[in-house]
Amino acid sequence: MKRARTRSTATAAAVIAALALVAGCNRDSGGSADAAGGKPAVGIDLPRSDSDFWNSYAEYLKKDIETGGINTLPLSNSQNDVTKLVANVQVFQNTGAKAVVMAPQDTGAIASTLDALASEKIPVVSVDTRPDKGDVYMVVRADNRAYGTKACEYLGEQLGGKGKVAELQGALDSINGRDRSEAFAECMKTKFPEIEVFELPTDWKGDVASAKLQSLLAQHPDLNGIYMQAGGVFLQPTLALLEQKGLLKPTGEKGHITIISNDGIPQEFDAIRKGRIDATISQPADLYAEYALYYAQAAVEGKTFEPGRTDHDSTIVKIPNGLEDQLPAPLVTKDNVDDTSLWGNNVGR
Repeated sequence: MKRARTRSTATAAAVIAALALVAGCNRDSGGSADAAGGKPAVGIDLPRSDSDFWNSYAEYLKKDIETGGINTLPLSNSQNDVTKLVANVQVFQNTGAKAVVMAPQDTGAIASTLDALASEKIPVVSVDTRPDKGDVYMVVRADNRAYGTKACEYLGEQLGGKGKVAELQGALDSINGRDRSEAFAECMKTKFPEIEVFELPTDWKGDVASAKLQSLLAQHPDLNGIYMQAGGVFLQPTLALLEQKGLLKPTGEKGHITIISNDGIPQEFDAIRKGRIDATISQPADLYAEYALYYAQAAVEGKTFEPGRTDHDSTIVKIPNGLEDQLPAPLVTKDNVDDTSLWGNNVGR
């Protein structure tokens, strides 16, 4: 079985070197498979720029592209708008992209675009999100159901199985929002039935999360816990609201609201160190960037993969419309927040 490579220093360098051989060094050609000796170009769409997590992903991606001399079209950003994503992909098609990397935030609305790409034999790598329908060459993603389960177990144990918890859900038209929400609900119902959960859909918008949490606190000032499904957009407005209301008590102090998040951005790590939140689940922004490029180039080469364990501590699984490489996403608490292997401790280095 063909397996992707691990992100140790040595092997990461080997990956980049291999990508350079495949993709060539010409990034000034307008992106088509042209003057760089016929090297194929990759079209890459960034999903949004209003999230610290996705901004970190973008920086890792640009660094890997530059380091590897990869031939790409100019990067686009669909700004959490599926209409813009469709238009950006059309530009990729028109300018000679031989593979496309995207991260569709509305996973139910991208099927026709995927069908159009498949008809032209342009493989697609989807990062972080798994399209509901339409062929994909590989989804580069962590197990989002595990996010919901880990968050539930952590909160349940910290609260002793009793209390009130607010869940700041992502968009429920996104597979990520659904996976996290469904797994969290199932775990709470099964393992901690005495915890009352208030589900607050937010469409991944920080202002919506803050407004809904404020309304909930007016009715339930005795809230014990919060699960934020996306620290990149929810952390700052949530902490600001709690501080405004005098509810941002440090860990260990009476009245502290136990908070667990998802993303693993540096700001979450700082909040854990200061006792403002308790835990997060680290989405591997660095590995998302590395393996998005790895699989895009593998697709151009015509390589195939099979379900099973990889040599980079992940598992490739079969999904209805392709394959998914489920990368590791560890729980981070005060006990391991300074671990130098966590990408959130290496941003900017």
